[in-house]
Amino acid sequence: MPQKILKSAHYIELGSYQYWPVLVPRGIRLYTYEQIPVFLKENPYITDGYRAHLPSSLCIRSLFILSNETVNIWSHLLGFLLFFLLGVYDMSAVLPAAGASREDYVIYSIGLFCFQVCMLCSVGYHLFCCHRSEKTSRRWMALDYAGISIGILGCYVPGVFYAFYCNDYWRQVYLVTVLAMILAVFFAQIHPHYLSQEWHRLRSIMFCSVAGYGVIPAAHWVWLNGGFSAVIVQVFVPRVLVMYLIAAAAFLFYITKVPERYFPDAVVQQRPGAKISDTRKTTETRICELRHQVKRIRNMDKS
Repeated sequence: MPQKILKSAHYIELGSYQYWPVLVPRGIRLYTYEQIPVFLKENPYITDGYRAHLPSSLCIRSLFILSNETVNIWSHLLGFLLFFLLGVYDMSAVLPAAGASREDYVIYSIGLFCFQVCMLCSVGYHLFCCHRSEKTSRRWMALDYAGISIGILGCYVPGVFYAFYCNDYWRQVYLVTVLAMILAVFFAQIHPHYLSQEWHRLRSIMFCSVAGYGVIPAAHWVWLNGGFSAVIVQVFVPRVLVMYLIAAAAFLFYITKVPERYFPDAVVQQRPGAKISDTRKTTETRICELRHQVKRIRNMDKS
């Protein structure tokens, strides 16, 4: 092995794990839970594999090492690339084939943009949370929460727009209500105690309330279309239920800290189930909205 490669081979201490010979950038090491700063101590069940005390340049270079944030970072980064490719395909093939209008392109672009912002904000937080400055780390955490709010908005706008396409009044009511709720969450994020551990439960309640509100327009849409016996309801309600089930599963992974709660010495990546479920949920949302849109356009053509 060349001398330069030998010099760059470092051993990373992973708590109860043995020393791993890994090729990593100079200046990067992994820490145990007991060794990291207090502001990084969010999950005591993840005992090692922490990055800490890094400047911005090394935070970026740590993208390519194995840590307890590897799955968090790459699941969202690949999710962003997935939505980008799906967006290119839909814009260039699916929507033109369905005879979509300019309005359709705008609404679909809003939803897609919100999903991508959500993914990138999470990538940024999980990449830079190990910054040596607590203030910088907290700013990225706040940006991550803001990205979640934008992602929720991206689920609502196309869904409400097309569900109530023929009812301007209720479409405006639900869109304004959702926008007001998202703005309220943004204002709450300005509060100095928003990122504190004391507000952890309140943060969860706020996001669950905003996401759960979608049940109201969904139930209204079912009623307006003649109940569960209607064909269009039978087509789309199962997809909406799947989306909510995936979201609920991701939330349960997050609050119960599974599987690391039961396997603290065996889990390297942090909450992979929640992160993969998050990407899967937004993918299901995209599929549901696109099919709803194409079906509406085709029905208009038939009439």
